[in-house]
Amino acid sequence: MLSLVVLISGGGSNLRALLEAAEDAEYPARVLAVGADRDADGFEHAEHFGIPTFSVAFSNFGSREEWGDALLEQIQVWNADLVVLSGFMKLLPPRVIAALSPNLINTHPAYLPEFPGAHGVRDALAAGVSQTGASIIVVDNGVDAGPIIVQQRVPVLPTDTEESLHERIKPVERQLLVQAVLDIANGEIDLSALAR
Repeated sequence: MLSLVVLISGGGSNLRALLEAAEDAEYPARVLAVGADRDADGFEHAEHFGIPTFSVAFSNFGSREEWGDALLEQIQVWNADLVVLSGFMKLLPPRVIAALSPNLINTHPAYLPEFPGAHGVRDALAAGVSQTGASIIVVDNGVDAGPIIVQQRVPVLPTDTEESLHERIKPVERQLLVQAVLDIANGEIDLSALAR
């Protein structure tokens, strides 16, 4: 059974998809804890499923490194097999990534390496492309630059706004994440090999 810690910053829709998948006894992964860098709305999903939560607020620390060390300490309490960044909007310091790598994955609402960064959906619209997508990657020290685990295209419609496009990407992202975790748990995806 693959054990997970999921880190969120917002509503936690990807987290909810993982929690729902894990309710199936046949799904070989379980969420041990949910963490955030703020008091995130997504904690409601964790509470609904009886999953412990923790918060390490960036503003309580003098540097990114101090915050990262405190966050890592909280993550390591759970001794999880995999850490999932699911809408987590803070860049992790290099030593946190080094401590968790390669068992650290991230979701991104674009077809990487296209449109990395915090505004992938807005950037895709601004570029006038006819398609974007969703990606699951192994986290490295770059911005959304790590090895790609899985990704899928999503068409951009002429009538799309940032919000409408993001709403169509989200279900694809959720499906990719649930499948990627399943494949990692079943040994069909080897993160160590991807991260070489």
